[in-house]
Amino acid sequence: MKVRKLVKSILWSFVMIFAFMNLIAFFHAYKFTHYTDEKVIKTKVERLSTIKKIQTLLFGIDNPRPVNGILPKEAFNTFNLQSNKVIECWHIQTENSKGTIILFHGYGGNKSSLIGKSNEFIKQGYSTLLVDFMGSGGSEGNQTTIGFKEAEEVKTCFDYLKKTGENNIYLFGTSLGAVAIMKSINDYSIKPKGIIIECPFGSMYQTTCARFRTMRVPIFPMAGLLVFWGGIQNGFWAFGHNPINYANKITCPTLLLYGEQDDKVSRAEIENIYSNLLGKKILKTYPLAGHEDYLIKYKQDWIEDVSAFLNQ
Repeated sequence: MKVRKLVKSILWSFVMIFAFMNLIAFFHAYKFTHYTDEKVIKTKVERLSTIKKIQTLLFGIDNPRPVNGILPKEAFNTFNLQSNKVIECWHIQTENSKGTIILFHGYGGNKSSLIGKSNEFIKQGYSTLLVDFMGSGGSEGNQTTIGFKEAEEVKTCFDYLKKTGENNIYLFGTSLGAVAIMKSINDYSIKPKGIIIECPFGSMYQTTCARFRTMRVPIFPMAGLLVFWGGIQNGFWAFGHNPINYANKITCPTLLLYGEQDDKVSRAEIENIYSNLLGKKILKTYPLAGHEDYLIKYKQDWIEDVSAFLNQ
């Protein structure tokens, strides 16, 4: 009897612990994929004290809704497109344009963060279309699906330009934006002239694991639970969100950019993506850059790499 009671007690303890971990994962997943309109400071995990890290592990990150802080200096037109959500865009038209480059931001970003890159594309003779994904800037909602549903918004923007008569369309995306571009080509077979993608992650599970490593906490089993609940809450199977596989459907010319100090995307993920790309492809890496805007440390290199790709 004592053995049975002990076994029952141990099993009950495991059930309670597992339930508690799922509860924590559920709240974390919601906070990670939903921005808040409350005035909070975005959590910088790498800067947290031990106590704050414990609080973050229990209650999740503070994730304020991204707000556009600056406007383009060039004349631009603001308009909305109806996609799976209403998304806001800025269109900057260049005289005697060589074509149009659509720019998509990363996680926690907005179209203001793309102005620097847009300026460089404009100098090279292109018009630009800067886009707020759902939940960001002037677009509808407070949700982000880390590139999954945003793929439809990429298609919406691409189709809009095609309907205006623009045929020379390039897509630029960083991090989440890069993943959304890859998934859009995979799912909808859109055919841009070429794509420029910065630091796309290999899979939803891998990018989640990377965030746990950043906090220096055990990955198993919380990373898997977070991916599971994040997908359930947002209506998709998150374990199948896999840009390494999306690359198998990409046949257009691709410039893949990566910072070798990136702690959120591994070199192995980038190599796997690059290996699977089917069209003409170029991989450029920046030794001292992390998961950041490459114009900060490698502006001239970035400009030369992008210019060479666009002029090939």
